[in-house]
Amino acid sequence: MLLVHPVHEVVRQIPVLIGSLVLGSATGNPMWTVVGIALIVAYGLARWFTTTYRIGPDDVQLRSGVLRRNVLSLPRNRIRSVSTDARLLHRLLGLTVLKVSTGQEASGDTAFELDAVAAAEVAQLRSILLAESLAVPDPVDAPGRVLARWQPSWLRYSPLTFTGLAMIVAALGVITQSGVPDALRDSSLVEAGEAAARDLGVAAVVAVGVIVVLLASVALSVTQSLVTYGNLVLRRDAEVLHLSHGLIRVREHTFDMRRLRGGSLREPLLVRLFGGARLDAVMTGVAGAGEASQLLPACPRATAQAVLIDLIDQPDAVTGPLTVHGPVATRRRWTRALVVPVLAALALAVWGAAPLWAWVVLVAGTAFSAYLAFDRARSLGHRVGDGWLVARSGSLTRRRDCVAAAGIVGWTVRQTLFQRRAGVATLIAATAAGVKRYELLDVPADLAWAIAAATSPWVGVGVDRVAAVPGQAGKPE
Repeated sequence: MLLVHPVHEVVRQIPVLIGSLVLGSATGNPMWTVVGIALIVAYGLARWFTTTYRIGPDDVQLRSGVLRRNVLSLPRNRIRSVSTDARLLHRLLGLTVLKVSTGQEASGDTAFELDAVAAAEVAQLRSILLAESLAVPDPVDAPGRVLARWQPSWLRYSPLTFTGLAMIVAALGVITQSGVPDALRDSSLVEAGEAAARDLGVAAVVAVGVIVVLLASVALSVTQSLVTYGNLVLRRDAEVLHLSHGLIRVREHTFDMRRLRGGSLREPLLVRLFGGARLDAVMTGVAGAGEASQLLPACPRATAQAVLIDLIDQPDAVTGPLTVHGPVATRRRWTRALVVPVLAALALAVWGAAPLWAWVVLVAGTAFSAYLAFDRARSLGHRVGDGWLVARSGSLTRRRDCVAAAGIVGWTVRQTLFQRRAGVATLIAATAAGVKRYELLDVPADLAWAIAAATSPWVGVGVDRVAAVPGQAGKPE
């Protein structure tokens, strides 16, 4: 760590190094750059001497800080998951970063990270830090049962996301802020590019630009997916779920299966059209969105469904048919999807002198909006039975949430003004797992509490004494 900390500090403090370099160039004294590097390296070395941790019978403590001391203490009975993160330099030195989570959002000084622990000690530390009644086997000695393993064919779903475009936009933003375009404005390279653009014409330049951006986006998306999820292995051993992935930066997560309350199949539109899906865990003590809960990246839908069925042992909840929400819910989706195109058409008609391309864009936008309305109406549905609640909705990012009824701790029926006029409501199931709330959109208002009672029998006591309010969904007294 006397090597790792200084290297990482230098990388993190690149803006400071750039500032010292600029200052040295402006004053003609290169020692400013040397002083900047020396201070950053010294700070990195000091981190090793000022960081300690202790595992007690009731809590774990982490003491850190060079200029400001910070003591972070976590009760051991609140620890919900343990994960590891090993960057390339850590791996070369046989080290890893061990992260302890209580299920709450934590970053900076509130994140409990042991940076770094010898890789050989991780299995023992994991067993100690997790619940005492959970016997965490050594993944080397007890490999368990593999639920899913990364396949090269999964890379075909990578270009269907916007990861590559986001990386390109971020890179362009950095380049723009750094002043590079101003420095190259009068260069021969830019002049040659402008001359070539005049020779090719505007249409050809735009087409070439679009093709280059698309190819770069595909290459970046595939590379990012390969580096992040390559060698992924999802393994189960009794009440322990292990997830490891990454080529250069290896990450490993260990979950307590006793805290699993279901799973969510996420199907972005383009990924879904090509038969793919992602799988998230609905688990107490684990953040419900993002990398913390993701079990499988974009992969064949059949693979994600098979893994979820294996985890919750409920095939009907994962693949069974759903109850539709009726014509009112369908009409609301069509109305909301087409209101903007209709207003745009009226505006163009009033204008009178609108160019042809505006009408072409309007027709294309209307067709896309109509498809989204049809797809959102087709996707909407729910299922109740066998101790499980299933809710599906969305088009651009369709979700099928399978939540154990035993994990639901509360219900809410919510109605907007327009929902009350239409006679529908949004039924919300509250749980301590996942994203904390799972919604059934636009269910018939007179059936909302009946659905809640069918899922959670304890709700029936209140439903028997519903106070009928004209124009509103009833609620237990």
